[in-house]
Amino acid sequence: MAKNVRSKPGWRCAECGNESAKWYGRCPECQAWGTLEEVGVPKAALAKIVAGAPSAPARPIGEVDVEAARARQTGVPELDRVLGGGLVPGAVVLLAGEPGVGKSTLLLEVAYRWAARDGSSSPALYVTGEESAGQVRLRAERTGNVHDAMYLAAESDVSAILTHVDQVDPGLLVVDSVQTLSTTAVEGTAGGVTQVRTVTAALVALAKERGLPVVLVGHVTKDGSIAGPRVLEHLVDVVLHFEGDRHSTLRLVRGVKNRFGPADEVGCFELVDDGIRGVADPSGLFLNKREMGVPGTAVTVAVEGKRPLVGEVQALVSRSALPTPRRAVSGLDSARVAMALAVLERRGGIRLSDQDVFVATVGGMRIKEPVADLALILAVASAVSGRPLPPDLVVLGEVGLAGEVRRVHGVKSRLAEAARLGFVKALIPPDCEVPDGVRARVCPDLGTALDIMEAVSAGK
Repeated sequence: MAKNVRSKPGWRCAECGNESAKWYGRCPECQAWGTLEEVGVPKAALAKIVAGAPSAPARPIGEVDVEAARARQTGVPELDRVLGGGLVPGAVVLLAGEPGVGKSTLLLEVAYRWAARDGSSSPALYVTGEESAGQVRLRAERTGNVHDAMYLAAESDVSAILTHVDQVDPGLLVVDSVQTLSTTAVEGTAGGVTQVRTVTAALVALAKERGLPVVLVGHVTKDGSIAGPRVLEHLVDVVLHFEGDRHSTLRLVRGVKNRFGPADEVGCFELVDDGIRGVADPSGLFLNKREMGVPGTAVTVAVEGKRPLVGEVQALVSRSALPTPRRAVSGLDSARVAMALAVLERRGGIRLSDQDVFVATVGGMRIKEPVADLALILAVASAVSGRPLPPDLVVLGEVGLAGEVRRVHGVKSRLAEAARLGFVKALIPPDCEVPDGVRARVCPDLGTALDIMEAVSAGK
């Protein structure tokens, strides 16, 4: 019989998993202090792998029964949209987000909807490792998410969670959060690389064995990435990011990985006093309703996942008393705003070098794609001239350094969403398809766009 031998001792970072041959006070990879732990994993001598009995015979793919793997709706339509229709039996979902963004509130809502619909046959089990059962009960009462078929357990040991699953036999398991769980089977503290890997592997095995959908809450680091080893994202079936600004009620659930549906969908929610609710038509959150135009504003249509969202870009320009004028940006990419202002000054002939420029979006909307370039430039030009754009005008287009206006994808669907909200005029790049009911004017370059802006502002 082969004798186990111990590998050469080394050191592994508990934060990022980086391995090194000697100890450092500071991890050379993630720069965290005091996180290196000594490891010396025993490994067995190489042995020949022989054939074994399969768990089930292989069958033609067309004969495999898929009814048992159909997704079941959670009762929260916006979450089902991101999941691709609902929770698949045996699927493991990781929901990550910043503290206080509303992860626990959303999952309490999911557990309540599940229990209210299927509680008699498959109750929901909510396991909390961060709070006491009483604290979770108080939040559930505040949000109106209390049901007899919702079971609550405050545990941080995986073995105890498995016992609860055996006793309750739930149809849905929610674990809040995976970084607080641990097991005595391996060494290390809760949240460490080894513990997170082992705990997640045990929960994934439980989900696959029982056909039990499991939702895990995950923490994030300062840069917004999921805390723990990268293998955590590889083990689970679905990875969702819960995003939101503390100063806004809007929350977005963004799909990052999904083995059962699209990985680029976005669900919109609004955090209110009595819980969280889905927003099926979020464009209204990003617009200021007004009958008359206001100088310094322009409307554009961004796409989040596959969903077009109509948003408003606002600009304020004032003479600067400082040697270096201020540039303040909110909701847009500051580097792209600086580039757009340079193009406007150089190609459009509007002097901004002695002006303070403030640019923001409405309602906490964040626009990362270049579709807002032309709207941003026209909003700034409108603020300088004092002439408002028509309130029923939408502006689309990417602006290059030479002043040309480039095409963006999905112009027809963007304009259709704008038309649904009452916008009947549009400034668009060349060679774009326009839906019925929208009067579009083509802008091949920045100079043409500025001329059209002056004309439409004058009512021509």
